[in-house]
Amino acid sequence: FSKTFEDASRQPGVTGENLLRMLEMRLDNVVYRLGFADSRRQARQIVRHGHFVVNGRKTDIPSYSVKPGDVISVKPGSREKEYFKTVAEVLKTRQVPDWLTLDVNAMSGRVVAPPTRDQIDMPPINESLIIEFYSR
Repeated sequence: FSKTFEDASRQPGVTGENLLRMLEMRLDNVVYRLGFADSRRQARQIVRHGHFVVNGRKTDIPSYSVKPGDVISVKPGSREKEYFKTVAEVLKTRQVPDWLTLDVNAMSGRVVAPPTRDQIDMPPINESLIIEFYSR
């Protein structure tokens, strides 16, 4: 986490917003936001088990940072598993954040743009306290 903080502090702009944006753009979080998992822990596990490809390449690293334009899809072999068949039904009524698009038929999602602070759905937090803690 401290490496993510260092990377966020090196980027131009507000460090707190950069940190939140970087955390939001992790592969496991994007899988969760697209609706392929019910929780971030579950998203981390199904990513780690190799059920997803990013731009056609197998990616099993939950902390992988996706970029705008990246396509995240369920592997063709994994689509036949009962879990993903059930998820496909649930996804038909799922709303995704504005910075993502979802193609239910292809079981894939696309990162349209990095999320803005307003688009990041989380409880109100004081980013400056996080920045103060990790600045030591």
